Amino acid sequence: MKKITKKILRSLITGILNMEARFVLWRYRPKIVVVTGTVGKTSTKDAVFAVFDTLFTTRKSDKSFNSEIGVPLTILGLPNAWGSLSGWMKNILRGFVCMLSSPKYPEWLIIEMGTDRPGDMSSISKWLHPDIVVATRFAEIPVHVENFKSPEDVIKEEQSIAYALSQEGVLVANNDDPISVSLRDALHVQGVSFGMTEKAGVNATHLEILYKKVGEQTFPDGVRFRANHKEASVPITIQGALGVQHVYPVIAALATGISQGINLVKLGQVFDSYETPRGRMRLLEGKYESLLIDDSYNSSPVAAEQALITLKNIETKGRRIVVFGDMKELGVYAEKEHVRIGKIAGEYADMFIVVGEHCSYFLKGAEVSGLKNSQMSAHKDAESAGIFLQDKIQAGDIVLIKGSQSIRLEKIVEKLMLHPEYAKNLLVRQEDEWNKR
Repeated sequence: MKKITKKILRSLITGILNMEARFVLWRYRPKIVVVTGTVGKTSTKDAVFAVFDTLFTTRKSDKSFNSEIGVPLTILGLPNAWGSLSGWMKNILRGFVCMLSSPKYPEWLIIEMGTDRPGDMSSISKWLHPDIVVATRFAEIPVHVENFKSPEDVIKEEQSIAYALSQEGVLVANNDDPISVSLRDALHVQGVSFGMTEKAGVNATHLEILYKKVGEQTFPDGVRFRANHKEASVPITIQGALGVQHVYPVIAALATGISQGINLVKLGQVFDSYETPRGRMRLLEGKYESLLIDDSYNSSPVAAEQALITLKNIETKGRRIVVFGDMKELGVYAEKEHVRIGKIAGEYADMFIVVGEHCSYFLKGAEVSGLKNSQMSAHKDAESAGIFLQDKIQAGDIVLIKGSQSIRLEKIVEKLMLHPEYAKNLLVRQEDEWNKR
């Protein structure tokens, strides 16, 4: 009975907030960028916001506010009230005030959208008509697939917002992703593409890892590349993070800005002081002169594979240690994908530490690659894995830490940080609500 009441309340609150959001859009007529895809949405949303916020009054989705309730919260400029009924009542009241009076409403909204279940995005697409849709990448085996009949159904749901583009709408598509390219071809709308080859409208070339000396060790310090559009080319340096996982969001943001007639050189200057999102391939100093690659925000098969490739490409004399947590919501694909990622990890890692209920699948794959039992360790939770690793870290080690949100691998990062006192400012999920879980 309690669950039914909670479900009814959630439905009622969501319905009211959606109604308020629709009225606010009608009244203030902001322009809207929606970021969709199954990989890289949040990083791309943050990069697009960085571009637009220098030129316009702009609001973005907070963290990963991409659901049927997250989208109206963004439109109304309201916080997540979590499990507080009084907090949601206050939100409804504030939403009503926003409907009546908001003289400084943003010119642009940068909204991240995603789906957990069938109908999540398609229902919003009936009333939200973006001016720009940015398609990041659509993985063959996306997360949340356990709630759908097939991977294709997830992708169809994720793409539904692109079919709601306004009449003069623009699609910014990943030219390296065949599914994004197919979407572009199907829509026949104007747009700008981005990618790692010259075929893309905005492309990245000359990608390299930057290094610096830390004590007696030499560790990665960031990445550098050139962003190109037609005859223009600008250097981009991203400090404190690694991988194409940060290159794609930047060139997607540049392509989005160019779609609005903004000069590439002017856009490139935005990233001179850009700080990448927490928990996404962020570089942190570890204990005993080690380096942590904090990718603890979330995980999926394609993102885990990208992270491993980045780790492989690092020049180091130290050990490569991989700490992976379960990749959730894969349904019938869970065993196959965990085994596959475990096999790749086994090819690159000197140590492989796994956390969660799918540990055996990870280890099965790693064994195929020849990793020995002495090089692997399985743990039921992040706390025990963190304690285990504290005694294993050596000078020169590079530790990649990645897992789905519910596995809470940021707890391992905190245990291994040289300065854990800065965890609240550097790690994901540091809010009081998360700390209660």
